[in-house]
Amino acid sequence: MVRYLKRLYFEVNSVRYIMTLFWSILLMLMLTYVVSSMMGVAFNLTTALTLGIIATIAIFIFPAVLPEPTETDGAH
Repeated sequence: MVRYLKRLYFEVNSVRYIMTLFWSILLMLMLTYVVSSMMGVAFNLTTALTLGIIATIAIFIFPAVLPEPTETDGAH
């Protein structure tokens, strides 16, 4: 059972990284297409893919860098 849970945890984390990469590249492709159309320049696939990979790396680095929230015992 423990072996199964470790395998499941590994697969879930792997899919999380893959899907984040997929969606960030897709969104950067759309953003680059729209901006290049508005500026009147040719669409550059390499630029879009590079920005997508950089955005993915930033998405995974930011939560690691940010401090953990502290608990307050007061009502909001």
